[in-house]
Amino acid sequence: MKTYRIALYPGDGIGPEVVEAALQVVEAAERVVGGFHLDCRRFDWGMAHYERHGRVVPEDFLTTLRGFDAIFLGAVGWPARLPDSVTLAPLIQMRQAFGLYANVRPAQTFRGVSGPLRSDRPIDLVVVRENSEGEYADNGGTLATGTADEVAVQGAVHTRRGVERILRFAFNLARTRTRKLAMITKSNAQPHAYGLWDRVLIEMASDFADVAVEKLHIDAATLHLVRRPHTFDVIVGSNLFGDILSDLTGGITGSLGLNASANLDPGRTCPSLFEPVHGSAPDIAGKGTANPTGAILSAAMMLDWLGQHQAAAALRRAVEQAFADGNLTEDLGGKLTTAELTTAVVARVKP
Repeated sequence: MKTYRIALYPGDGIGPEVVEAALQVVEAAERVVGGFHLDCRRFDWGMAHYERHGRVVPEDFLTTLRGFDAIFLGAVGWPARLPDSVTLAPLIQMRQAFGLYANVRPAQTFRGVSGPLRSDRPIDLVVVRENSEGEYADNGGTLATGTADEVAVQGAVHTRRGVERILRFAFNLARTRTRKLAMITKSNAQPHAYGLWDRVLIEMASDFADVAVEKLHIDAATLHLVRRPHTFDVIVGSNLFGDILSDLTGGITGSLGLNASANLDPGRTCPSLFEPVHGSAPDIAGKGTANPTGAILSAAMMLDWLGQHQAAAALRRAVEQAFADGNLTEDLGGKLTTAELTTAVVARVKP
């Protein structure tokens, strides 16, 4: 039996609730599918740690995490108690220090789950978000803070190396799917940063002649994702654009609670990180109503990354069957609690 060391970072709000739900489904796959075991170590970081120590995480948290096979995160943040810039900082540090430059965020429609669009054509796409630089690089500052003359400058950082590697990742992913790639920029308004993306795309396209390429500006992309989402397969964009569009995909498929994500180090020199796309949702924390699907499907992505493809497929089939059988949480128009949907998914985990 193969054993993997997993660092659990449940975090804040509904994070611990959805992590627990995902672990229950994974444990069902361990029993039913077999052949592997997740040896999980839980870290009580986030708001609870901050209130005791004045820090969201320990100073040496990166060193602590480096020895694990993967990191599984619930959610972070509690804006009413601490600014998001503080609670999100460790996540950004992990992405940059561990080289987790490929943020992969699938989105799909499920039988039994209603979405807001008039069209019922199935959606099955992946947003690939550049995860280590761009608009999330802490580059800027303020002058005359708090006065009428205050000036704020925030710069985005785009490197040729960063753009090349995320485009190569997205092209290769498209080759495993329907061989369609849409790149999202805003080069008409930001010609320096996104002009670089445009040039690199043109240079690389000849190496991937078997992949159909579409280039869209972010405003047009948001329009077309609502009007014709079924035409997209792999979407690649900068840190900010990928973040925005992946939230939109949650909206058009039925709920952000459905969306999983992986923060990958394709070179596998550091542990990759897996987390649902949704936030910590403090307003429903502790009520037992959170949708655990994003966390469960993130666990499936983690199992795939670890080489446990049969178990990952079992998790996905169990989620699909639970929805098809009418098991829906409140965000999906149903009445099930987190625990009830988790129980429904566990019951449907089959080899």
